[in-house]
Amino acid sequence: MEKKLKGVSFGEILFDVFLEHKKIGGAPLNVASRLSSLGADITMISGIGNDENGKILVDYLKDKRINTETIQVNDTYPTGIVNVILNEKGNASYDINYPAAWDKIETSAKNISIVKDADFFVYGSLSSRDSVSRDTLKKLLAVAKYKIFDVNLRIPHYTKTNVLDLLNEADFLKFNDDELNEICEDLHSNKKSLEQNIKFIAEKTNTATVCVTLGSHGAVLFHENKFYHNSGFKVNVVDTVGSGDSFLASLIIMLLNGKDPQYAINFASAIGSIVAQNEGANPIISQSEIDEFLCGFEQTDSKTKESNIFSIN
Repeated sequence: MEKKLKGVSFGEILFDVFLEHKKIGGAPLNVASRLSSLGADITMISGIGNDENGKILVDYLKDKRINTETIQVNDTYPTGIVNVILNEKGNASYDINYPAAWDKIETSAKNISIVKDADFFVYGSLSSRDSVSRDTLKKLLAVAKYKIFDVNLRIPHYTKTNVLDLLNEADFLKFNDDELNEICEDLHSNKKSLEQNIKFIAEKTNTATVCVTLGSHGAVLFHENKFYHNSGFKVNVVDTVGSGDSFLASLIIMLLNGKDPQYAINFASAIGSIVAQNEGANPIISQSEIDEFLCGFEQTDSKTKESNIFSIN
């Protein structure tokens, strides 16, 4: 029987505003939503404004069976908004409003207690752009058991010093290839290949698990001194918003449940690809869709298919 993992996601919850509509989003919320759909017990630590958008977000989280008792309501700052611009290939760029309620997450006895009790804690770099949330994040990292850093470098919302501090706190790092290259350059890596730079980062930060997503070319996972690859799935991309978040959530679930790392990266890549062929960050994914993507993949240690190891809630 699979262990029901208990996790916390920290940071921005907001609305992604497109030309003709808006969608609920924010990387930590997207990760939490997918984690919950895969059976984890998830708490969201964030902030909303005392406004209609904030109420909608809380209702959404409750509908996704995400614990909202650590969502703080701010009377001064509004619920977050991001203006999303898609290019002809469906790739997104972001205009992120500041300040928003999630920039002002206060430390509390309740959020410290919940993080202490969790199996894992997911955080990103965007949520520490303001000193208030950054200070809270540091205090929560000090008590977290297993720390997963989702590196989201959004210009101009980060500093190199802060990102490097957050890297050194992590037990598990997730980048895209551009982020990896930027950070390796900041750390004066003289390595040339992707795999060499992944090992460089792992050694520099003393991190056992590093994953790098490569867009349509899949992903690379470095886990306990071994590399695992997935070359990607061919899909018709509608938009890429949230695909990396669902990828990360799926990889977390698989690895922390002790699944074979090669199967884990295949499973996560399939979930990310399914998201990319849908509109918005959090489409509902059926078990049959996952089975179709994973048809033919086998877990390397048992040679048996595992596409049904999790039911999609």
